[in-house]
Amino acid sequence: MYQSVCPYPDCRSVFDCPHDADNLEDRFPVIDCCHCNRKMLAKPKALLDRLQARAPHLVGEGNLVRPLPPSRPSLIACLDDIRSLHNVGATFRTSDACGFERLYLCGITGCPPRKEIQKVSLGAEAWVSFAYRISIAEMLCDLKAIGYRIIALERNDSSRPIESFLLEHATTLPDKICLILGNEVQGVSPEALSLADDTVHLTMRGQKESLNVSVAFGIAAYVLADCFYKLHNQA
Repeated sequence: MYQSVCPYPDCRSVFDCPHDADNLEDRFPVIDCCHCNRKMLAKPKALLDRLQARAPHLVGEGNLVRPLPPSRPSLIACLDDIRSLHNVGATFRTSDACGFERLYLCGITGCPPRKEIQKVSLGAEAWVSFAYRISIAEMLCDLKAIGYRIIALERNDSSRPIESFLLEHATTLPDKICLILGNEVQGVSPEALSLADDTVHLTMRGQKESLNVSVAFGIAAYVLADCFYKLHNQA
């Protein structure tokens, strides 16, 4: 048993979780909060406290303080508990290539400066704005409050192909979009899915039902950015 904290900003209850706390560094049980009854990842409070201790070193320096644009089109992405530093580095490089102006690194996602990230990103983290947030739920609530449409990249019973979404919104794509990229093992967290406005997936034509996280982001980011900038550069 260990203590967990509800990730939803309007709850934040602390309660005992009846699970084994060993080996919970990158795979967490999905439970219902004991107080608000919403689905969540039961991360140990001790882990969250360790993440909180590192957080002050990841804000307020360099490109972290660059504000999001209030009135022009804005395309950003969120990494939800991405543990692999190589995947993080690849996402920085792809974000730069596709025109994403900020990455939010959430939960256990690795953060620069790390040589493993720089090796794959080729230095893209030096000019792609990024910020760290412990709670993806709090971060998404903040983004929704300033007008961002939240799109989760996840295959589930309610998702639809990304090309279907883009065809439907060919002339109505929002001018502020945040694309969520999920964890290598568990995908997008239940709290992030509950706050997403849309859930899309990549069509799989082989035996496997998923791609490497950074590869999936590369495909989704490119087709989304292509439609986004064609539409809003014309506006």
